[in-house]
Amino acid sequence: MDGHSESEVKIQTSSPPQPFLPTLQERFAGIDKVVWAMAALYLGLSLLAPDKVPESLKFVAGALVQISPFLLFSIAVAAYAQATGSEKLIQRIFSGKPVATITAAALFGSLSPFCSCGVIPIVAGLLGAGVPLAPVMAFWISSPLMDPEMFILSAAALGLPFTVAKTLAAFGIGLIGGFATLAAVRIGWFHNPLSAGVGNRCESSCSSEKKAGNGVLWRFWKEAPRRRKFTHSLGENGWFLGKWLTLAFTIESLMVAYIPASLVAEWLGGDSWWTIPAAVAAGIPAYMNGFAAIPLMAGLIDMGMAEGAALSFMVAGGVTSIPAAMAVFALVRGQVFSWYLVISLTGSLAAGIIYQTTITG
Repeated sequence: MDGHSESEVKIQTSSPPQPFLPTLQERFAGIDKVVWAMAALYLGLSLLAPDKVPESLKFVAGALVQISPFLLFSIAVAAYAQATGSEKLIQRIFSGKPVATITAAALFGSLSPFCSCGVIPIVAGLLGAGVPLAPVMAFWISSPLMDPEMFILSAAALGLPFTVAKTLAAFGIGLIGGFATLAAVRIGWFHNPLSAGVGNRCESSCSSEKKAGNGVLWRFWKEAPRRRKFTHSLGENGWFLGKWLTLAFTIESLMVAYIPASLVAEWLGGDSWWTIPAAVAAGIPAYMNGFAAIPLMAGLIDMGMAEGAALSFMVAGGVTSIPAAMAVFALVRGQVFSWYLVISLTGSLAAGIIYQTTITG
């Protein structure tokens, strides 16, 4: 081959020079889809109802501040478990006999202080560590429904029998969710419950764990790889949950603005047969949070609302409210998300009907 042909080959095979700065398309493509969604919501709100923008921002900021202690604590616990390697111990505990582990998970969940959003990083850490889905589901469903502080406040406003019924409902629905999930797994469902993005993060976390050591080191800060693992987990889980919760609270702020409590009272204030199913359906979009729902339900019961409907509303809203559902949707695959909703809504309906039948029979 002569020199002329060699130069032609070089010219043909050389790659075009890359621009130093990213193009506009590349800049927009790198923006997170959740950020895009929030930007679109506030753009539309500023055009259609600009006076609602400050109210929405104030609501979102207040909700994030209110949930921040639980969220930060749960994220720190999950990061600590990954950095120390104690996830393996938790995995062995939750991987024992199914009946015992599911029962213990449901009981612990019904007494734990985690809210429906704050429990998400704990669940992500457990599933990422290989803990079976059945006990995780039992803990996941029962956890947001009751905690010691909520028990005291509910007993004072709604009465001890109602509060005990809600606690038993939390434990019972957790058991149902755990054992139903166990049966589903045994017939071949839910091989990989985590969504693709979360699964990739967990795989990356597991690969870095090998570099950080295979044993359990409770004082993880003594090793640089484990310190990096801790801070990486904090940042990753914090950003993942923070963006989804901000979007969820943004949507919730709009529902609070346009779905007043008086409308909930109008539809759920009677004792007709359809109030319990309606309460389950209304609990998803109209639910505020576990503590804010207590005085609302107390007022509606005084207005004549059936206690079974109030119980169904609080249970359905606690597990499947918009912020909780969006966090679950971002964490797990579609099949697991649908399964989570079916168990939660079915359990909420059953709890209300059983409680109403008990107190009226």
